[in-house]
Amino acid sequence: MQEIPYNRDAAVSYARKWALGRNPAYFNFEKLGGDCTNFVSQCIYAGAKIMNFTPVLGWYYRSSYDRTASWTGVEFLYNFLINNEGIGPYARIVQQREAEPGDIVQLGTESGDFYHSPVITAVTPRILVAAHTNDSLDRPLSSYDYEIARFLHIEGVRTG
Repeated sequence: MQEIPYNRDAAVSYARKWALGRNPAYFNFEKLGGDCTNFVSQCIYAGAKIMNFTPVLGWYYRSSYDRTASWTGVEFLYNFLINNEGIGPYARIVQQREAEPGDIVQLGTESGDFYHSPVITAVTPRILVAAHTNDSLDRPLSSYDYEIARFLHIEGVRTG
């Protein structure tokens, strides 16, 4: 299996373009539990350019009814990125100081319930993010009310 670099600039450019709007190529899940992870998946896809079409456990979007749970669910995306050994993007958990633009931060409670996935747009040294559901562009991570955060560093992208 070959590997290509994750294009962080493309992921951030996509985030900047669509943070305050909706790409008509994708369904808006706002009224179905939130659109944050759908938006983050779109950003990752902009930087990866490849999906994993493995049924159930992969990471892909063809339509609102033909997609994996990992495309739109916070925990499912985490599980895919951390455990993916096949085609597509993969990640590892890093400390906040290691996070880079194009990486993902997931916000949660002390009990380990993660509920929000913004994409990092800048490290200035403050971390700025873009997100859907409560649409944000270059919002300081410190302005969110959360108990714990996990930072997912996209390591690269595997191709076939």
